Amino acid sequence: MSISTASRRALSRIGGALRRSLSSAPDSAAGYNVSGGPSFMRAAVFWEPGRPLTMEEFRMPRPKAGEVLVKTKACGVCHSDLHVMKGELPFSSPCVVGHEITGEVVDHGAHTPAEIVNRFPVGSHVVGAFIMPCGNCFYCVKGQEDLCESFFAYNRAKGTLYNGETRLFLRSNGKPVYMYSMGGLAEYCVVPANALAVLPSSLPYTESAILGCAVFTAYGALRHAAEMRAGDSVAVIGVGGVGSSCLQIAKAFGASEIIAVDVLDEKLQNAKTLGATHTVNAAKEDAVEKIKEITGGRGVDVAVEALGKALTFAQCTQSVRDGGKAVMIGLAATNVVGEVDITRLVRRQVKIIGSYGARARQDLPQIVKLAERGTFNLQNAVSRKCKFEEANSAYEDLNEGKIVGRAVVEIM
Repeated sequence: MSISTASRRALSRIGGALRRSLSSAPDSAAGYNVSGGPSFMRAAVFWEPGRPLTMEEFRMPRPKAGEVLVKTKACGVCHSDLHVMKGELPFSSPCVVGHEITGEVVDHGAHTPAEIVNRFPVGSHVVGAFIMPCGNCFYCVKGQEDLCESFFAYNRAKGTLYNGETRLFLRSNGKPVYMYSMGGLAEYCVVPANALAVLPSSLPYTESAILGCAVFTAYGALRHAAEMRAGDSVAVIGVGGVGSSCLQIAKAFGASEIIAVDVLDEKLQNAKTLGATHTVNAAKEDAVEKIKEITGGRGVDVAVEALGKALTFAQCTQSVRDGGKAVMIGLAATNVVGEVDITRLVRRQVKIIGSYGARARQDLPQIVKLAERGTFNLQNAVSRKCKFEEANSAYEDLNEGKIVGRAVVEIM
């Protein structure tokens, strides 16, 4: 039986009205699905420190206006998640961790502006940044999306998106589960559109996941915090997933000398393949003295600390030249305090700058271009791939220092 064009349009209007009706129902309501697809999904849940992640079934998360539902393809394994899982950083629980993702757009929230739908149509490949700017607060309007008030007030403080509600509800009883960023260790996740960029089909889902945090953080540190210039000398203290990304970004920005500092020879050997011109094993020699020796006694123009420890904080501040910049990107456990020589800070104009990440709307597309051109080598940056069910073991190995670069969980 054939259906006329008018009938098709009528059916489309009915379907749209039904979808809008479903979208206005309470988020925990059962029955929501995507284009006749599944009405539930799986995600890895963190319950409390010392307890392994468990795989749970969830009702299909429903995006709100300005949000996109993404079928997750890959999610990076980051120390920030580990800080939460070890109880070193306070965060609402139970929650779904994972905050650097790639995936495929499958739906948009009701009343999402047409320009967002057109930018990220259903079926498009996307990468998501862990800092998800609201686009409307004081800092977002000023272009400082990495300081977005809504992101910190709602997501980092409460584990929700910006209407004060999570998008995650257990299938069994409808109880809410909180979201660390978008809650990326899940088969589907809801992401504010401002945190997304189109991923070209030439870039693989798995390796590209690190663009949303590891590379995003490195880019923000060197582009905005350090305001790095071609010809600058750079030291990176701690060359794991984020630190090793700093090496590649420093090379891309034209650093004259790139000094990698770590305590593991395996990581330092890997650093040489990512752009390091010199390596220093801080377990075997004084890192500050060695950095000054390499730079003719002055110190580097820019030093980046990527571990979040009091010792490496001090090494970072002591490694920069007079007038140099010490950029701190490593998160620390609660109440960890760094010390600094105040007199040297004042007299020698040493600048100590914190940097959490880049700016999604302006920077993430540029970061994708670096990868697309091959300026940032994704293949060399990812040292391990694992299955969804192996997420626990990946975090255990990360905690024990067994992951040289970045591990990525392949989800679907």
